Amino acid sequence: MILLRPAAAVPTPPVPGVVLRPPTVEDTQPLAQLYYDSYDPGIASSTPEEALEDITLTFEGGYGVLDPTLSRLAWQADRLVGALLVVERAPWPDTPDCPFVIELFTARSHRRQGIAKLLLSACSEATVALRVDPDNKPAVRLYGSFGFQEG
Repeated sequence: MILLRPAAAVPTPPVPGVVLRPPTVEDTQPLAQLYYDSYDPGIASSTPEEALEDITLTFEGGYGVLDPTLSRLAWQADRLVGALLVVERAPWPDTPDCPFVIELFTARSHRRQGIAKLLLSACSEATVALRVDPDNKPAVRLYGSFGFQEG
């Protein structure tokens, strides 16, 4: 299911000790490890090597041009605990012509602490779209709370 949210400032919820910054290619390895660890095997990637290939492809533009003004990484001290990866426009024909969230994930140990909301607030002033599995009720609720609607 594709969800779309028009630009609208969203208050940034504070998360103590978490700092956001744009991703860089130097983040590929820790980002790939977090990507692999954040999902059950086979959901996003089956192996750490596959996760590394996927994140490398993200930086190479395989899913569209990564937008550093909207994408963010969440760090707590020296540990990567969350990521929001947004491309300028997704390459798939069924997606809207606007920035597209290709990934939003948090470390399992840091879920339900507001990190996903903090990451999403980083792109609140742009119209963005994303794809979500309609059976993933927690994700659908999260996106709904940020004004995403089917579109």
